[in-house]
Amino acid sequence: MPHPGTSLVYELVNLELESVRRKGNGNLMDSSEQAKQELENIEQQIRHLENIAGENQEARKQLQVLHGQIETLRRQMTVARPWMKTELARHPQRPYTLDYIERIFTDWSEIHGDRGFSDDPALVCGMARFHGEDVAVIGTQKGRDAKQRVYRNFGMPNPEGYRKALRVMRIAEKFHRPIFTLVDTPGAYPGLGAEERGQAEAIAHNLREMVRLRVPIIVTITGEGGSGGALAIAVGDRVLMMEDAIYSVISPEGCASIMWRDAGKRELAAEAMRITAGDLSEFRCVDDIVPEPPGGAHSDWDAASRLLGQALHKHLSELRAKPIEEMLAQRYEKFRKIAQFYTE
Repeated sequence: MPHPGTSLVYELVNLELESVRRKGNGNLMDSSEQAKQELENIEQQIRHLENIAGENQEARKQLQVLHGQIETLRRQMTVARPWMKTELARHPQRPYTLDYIERIFTDWSEIHGDRGFSDDPALVCGMARFHGEDVAVIGTQKGRDAKQRVYRNFGMPNPEGYRKALRVMRIAEKFHRPIFTLVDTPGAYPGLGAEERGQAEAIAHNLREMVRLRVPIIVTITGEGGSGGALAIAVGDRVLMMEDAIYSVISPEGCASIMWRDAGKRELAAEAMRITAGDLSEFRCVDDIVPEPPGGAHSDWDAASRLLGQALHKHLSELRAKPIEEMLAQRYEKFRKIAQFYTE
């Protein structure tokens, strides 16, 4: 006969495993981390159960079932992790460009308009000071409430936004000011008006011109880095990525709709696309990963800004020590070889 407490502990462990399953299927990374901690607690309980079971064969069979359930859960949580990162990168309380500017830079002065069509609130551009040095700051901006989201076009720039960004970059080059760009966008706006005004040409123009700018450029993916809409302000000497950000050619939902004709397979798509900071660092698409405070950047804006500010200062100091011609050559080679992992 099994020890009288064995069945009771077994039932309790099963109940906790079910709780972990529910949390592991949640939408936020907080739930995933909590589920991991509970899974570790369950393993401790199983070790206790093994001591109780002794040589009892029935109890041993129960333990084998529990071990199998834990391994299955671990695999499921590993597959779901990139999608959880995606959810966290899109968290509505995550700091946006203006939040970082307020905390990292001083003397911010915004510049409006592309001198051709209009201003684009989805892309904020201007001059500021960083550790006493004049710099240019450019970044995509999302809105917090419904009114702001509409005003900022949900962080999706139009062609005039990219032209405004390039205008500010050229001003920065003229006055020898480093350029910082902060990227958090689902992608460039795909509307009819944007296409009529030359969306693709504006993005392509930025890509070409950013390679040539004779000042240090440091890019940071702070949330979503979506396709060419992100890349249009992401050609730089250093490309940094926040720990819980994502960077991809298409959204996981879009990829799933194309590959499986089912947007519900977004978690599989996120896993296959390798869109997290760790994956992209391994592929040499990003140069450094900026850590975030426990729980993510949305949990502590000041701490997230402090960590990003430290990373920006470090990389700017390194770039300042290089001759301009060497810096430009390395920038060009960096993007020429950015997909070299396919041929190694």
